[in-house]
Amino acid sequence: MNTVLVNGSPLTPSKIVCIGRNYVAHIKELGNEIPDEMVVFNKPNSAISESLHSVLLDDALHYESELCFIVRDGGFGAVGFGLDLTKRALQSTLKQKGLPWERAKAFDGAVVFSPFVALPQTPETLSLTLTVDGATRQSGGVELMMYKPGTILQELEKFMSLEDGDIVMTGTPAGVGPVLAGEQFEGKVLAGDDVLVCQSWIAR
Repeated sequence: MNTVLVNGSPLTPSKIVCIGRNYVAHIKELGNEIPDEMVVFNKPNSAISESLHSVLLDDALHYESELCFIVRDGGFGAVGFGLDLTKRALQSTLKQKGLPWERAKAFDGAVVFSPFVALPQTPETLSLTLTVDGATRQSGGVELMMYKPGTILQELEKFMSLEDGDIVMTGTPAGVGPVLAGEQFEGKVLAGDDVLVCQSWIAR
């Protein structure tokens, strides 16, 4: 089983719960409709990778940066940065056929995470930035979400058991795109102007 670092200690999530279409600008950039209900899909523990891949099994990958939360005692106890990696061409084909997204979203190597740190006292100020080779590609945070973290937790608990250590990914702002080998990705989580965590990857 794969682990992530939470306050410096390894932790093994049983699952990763992902919220889709949570930022209006991102919905528009992919030509999707704003959903009537919160969009939810899962990634297994085996999706967690320490390496950022540009291609897997001949499928090109696209990045989506997200604020991610660790479940603890029925709430969110820590925050980190994650890259949800998507086989975009395959996802488009599956969507056109009305089929589930797992083949495009839940494969081995489908997500990388920064370390997780304690939540700030003002979680409503949380945001993220993603730079690629020093240029900003994505930025946004709680203020732009259609479903805020507290609402996400309430909606999930209506139909799903969340275990301590599970990760909840909260959707991506506009600016997604392909991962190219050799590029340097740097993700930051901020509380206001303060950087809580920063992580870099070189795409393979």
